[in-house]
Amino acid sequence: MPFRIAWIAVALSGFITVAAGAFGAHGLGDQLSPHMLDAFNTAVRYQAWHTLACLGVMAWRQSLAVKGQSLTLWLWASGMVLFSGSLYGLTLTGLSMLGSMTPLGGVLLMAGWLTLGWSGWRYQSASGSV
Repeated sequence: MPFRIAWIAVALSGFITVAAGAFGAHGLGDQLSPHMLDAFNTAVRYQAWHTLACLGVMAWRQSLAVKGQSLTLWLWASGMVLFSGSLYGLTLTGLSMLGSMTPLGGVLLMAGWLTLGWSGWRYQSASGSV
């Protein structure tokens, strides 16, 4: 993926995060059970944190490209789509089958964090820095 598209994707994710958060706070309170509203808010929260994390990795990548950064971004992007997307879909449509994608999305998010750690460790080891 060209890096310019990555910036657009992260900006779009940030936009969706704000829009979904506002929709959840102002439009869903009376529409969903407390359990479903909590699931929706969890989707917003995870998307927000991972959007910010993507921004950090992208800024790091612009100043110093390190092996594994792109994979981290792909894992997080895929994880956000599957984790947050499945929770958005589940809460808004009631289709319980969408919930089966949520754990896979969570695994991808976690794999992204492990890849980020591996990238940083590998760079530090190669450069001799502490």
